[in-house]
This record gives sequence, C-alpha cells and structure tokens, in this order.
Amino acid sequence: WNYLYFSPRTKMSFNRFVQAGRVVLINYGPLEGKLAVIVDIIDNNKCLIDGTETNEQCSLERQKINYRRLSLTDFRIDIPRNATFAEMKAAFETDDIAGKWAATSWAKKRAAKAKRASLNDFDRFKVVVLRKKKAAALAAAN
Repeated sequence: WNYLYFSPRTKMSFNRFVQAGRVVLINYGPLEGKLAVIVDIIDNNKCLIDGTETNEQCSLERQKINYRRLSLTDFRIDIPRNATFAEMKAAFETDDIAGKWAATSWAKKRAAKAKRASLNDFDRFKVVVLRKKKAAALAAAN
C-alpha cells in the first residue's frame, strides 16, 4: 500500500527550503523587515545571509543569523554556495526580486501596517471621518 502514497505523480506541498539563493525576510531583531539572501548554510540552526543593497529594505552586511529570525519567501535566485556579493546582486536584480516582493500580499500587508503605525493623532482622526463618510454613502446607496 505504500506505493499509493508515494507515487511519482504526488506533488510536494512544501517548497520553501533553506538553501543557497533563498530570499528571506528577517522577522526579529534590529534588522526586522529587511530582505536578505541565504548565501551558505552553517549548521542546523544558523546560515550566512547577505543583503543586496538595491534599496533601503535590502541593505545589510553579510552575517550569520539563526533560522528562528528568518521567514522564508517563495523567491529563490540561482547562485552557488558562498557566492560573491557581485554575483548575488546581479542575480537579484535580473530576477527583479524587489519588484516581485513588493507585489506580494505579504509585503503589501506589512507596508499598510507600518503606515498605520506611523499615523499621528490627527491622521487617525481623518481616517475615522472618512470611514464615517463611506458608511453614510453606502447606507444612502442601499
């Protein structure tokens, strides 16, 4: 019966592996919210990452980081292990990873959350007024 469950036609549901070239989002610490690329795997807990410095969100130095501080994205660039900064940056730019990342719903939600967190009191008041106007317009339309 095992052959039924592991047939070659079965597609794996998980595709985000820790591997060289995987684009990751740092989710904890002083670099939180920055995109990086895994350059090399050190052991079962740590890897070597590097930023591409293509924009502010991708600017960080090559360093080791714990996997618990990373969120794996769907994007991967084709680079060898221990690739140089120039190789990694060229592959990152040719695949337009920054543009693809900005188009994802994950990035859009993070941007909206950051924008909402940066609002001052008057901006929050304006949002409330606009929501009331919208509700009144919807009520009048129905």
